Amino acid sequence: MTDDIPTITRDGVIGYDATEIVTIDQATGAEFARYPVAGKEEALAAVSAARSVSGAWWDLGFEGRAERLRAWRRQIASSGEEGAALIHAENGKPLDDARVEVLGTLEHVQYAADNAARVLERREVPGSPTTPNQRAWVEYQPYGVVGVIGPWNFPLLTPAAILVDALAAGNAVVLKPSQITPGVAEWLVRSWQRAVPELPTVLQSLNGYGATGQALIEAGLDKLAFTGSVATGKRVAAQCAQTLTPVLLELGGKDGVIVAEDADLDEAAAHVVWGAMQNTGHGCISLEVAYVVESVHDEFVRKISELAGQVRVGSDEDAEIGPVPLPSQTSIIREHIKDALERGATATVGGLDAVGDRYVAPTVLVGVAPDALAATEETFGPTLAVIKVADADEAVAHINAGRYGLGSAVFSRDRGEAIARRLRVGMTSINDALVFSMNPAVPFGGRGDSGYGRKQGEEGLREFAYAHSFTAKTGPARFSASTFGRPQGAMAGALAGARNRILAESGEKSD
Repeated sequence: MTDDIPTITRDGVIGYDATEIVTIDQATGAEFARYPVAGKEEALAAVSAARSVSGAWWDLGFEGRAERLRAWRRQIASSGEEGAALIHAENGKPLDDARVEVLGTLEHVQYAADNAARVLERREVPGSPTTPNQRAWVEYQPYGVVGVIGPWNFPLLTPAAILVDALAAGNAVVLKPSQITPGVAEWLVRSWQRAVPELPTVLQSLNGYGATGQALIEAGLDKLAFTGSVATGKRVAAQCAQTLTPVLLELGGKDGVIVAEDADLDEAAAHVVWGAMQNTGHGCISLEVAYVVESVHDEFVRKISELAGQVRVGSDEDAEIGPVPLPSQTSIIREHIKDALERGATATVGGLDAVGDRYVAPTVLVGVAPDALAATEETFGPTLAVIKVADADEAVAHINAGRYGLGSAVFSRDRGEAIARRLRVGMTSINDALVFSMNPAVPFGGRGDSGYGRKQGEEGLREFAYAHSFTAKTGPARFSASTFGRPQGAMAGALAGARNRILAESGEKSD
């Protein structure tokens, strides 16, 4: 997974290693904390410790695990302000947005605790006419030890939504957080240890850079869940392929929004500006491109430009979006804006002057070429590219032609569902923005370069359990279908009987 030439992604440098992590307080730029980096020995020890308790965790059963998940939820709630303060310091997002991550985590834990048994309990399946003396059922069993590699943009909510599903399904989990936000992961693990003191190593964390993530995969995981850039995700998938380790990939996005001719423009503008700029645009589901039907284009641009210009940037209590925690990301944002402007776009808000060393103000780009970087590649910043289209059909074609397929939004009074259903993406909000990410019962994931697999909802719980199928003999059979001692002509008679039944179902007669 390593190259002679380092590859820089929005996760950091692929394969980078060091002996220590030094985090900063994003509001001041001052040193915040120091953490030792875990290497191969620590990764092996963590996976071994997780495996040693995975059986005991599974043996608790659904209700036993739900009881402990609820105790963990109480601990998270009790120390929620501490967790929010850590997110604010390490990631830089406004404190209220950090609190949203804590609230979302509480909802995910509740959903998993309340629904894991229903979704994953033993399920009887129909018998077969060929083997009428057999009953059949399916049980969903845990993989064992699941590794979770988390991002810095939502350092609590994103990994928590995944590892909660894995825990509820009966797995032990080792979390490798982003090197930018290790303190958030340590706080989450401490809350687990207080809640479940008899099984503290069911949830662990390992701090480090890309090399630590590689070491975790090499340590013998039974499944991995990775959230991050496409470039890193491809390397992770390639490494997992060497041992056929199943992997869930939640990768990048270039999420488009369609504003149809019958959209409520005030509603659309308010949601689109928030969907593009919230969390400083650091979201794989951030709305990065708006495809606006020409009959409403100019009015919509006026409305979003006015709203975007009012978004407050900074680290004080009044700020609505914070700094860019990863220094290399500002150069990507600047490159995308510069490329769009050079291709003829106009910045109605922001522009190149909006990009500083640590803070980036909102930018609205109008008249963006469909093949510009701001329209095709993930910007991961507080920018919105606006492209005028003749109709919703053209907008759908643009989105479906892209290599990503994560989230989207559609604004239309009468045709929202019809338009949304044609999009080749994993999720769509209709007449709103990003709401599919706020409901723990809604599956979250994408297609194409946005990855595969799902977290959240019933699909998320099943993502971390494999189907074990069973059959059991209930009594003697007229003749055995699974031995060599079949009576002469038994299979010919069975086939003739099946033919006659099937033809009778459609009113046909057999020859």
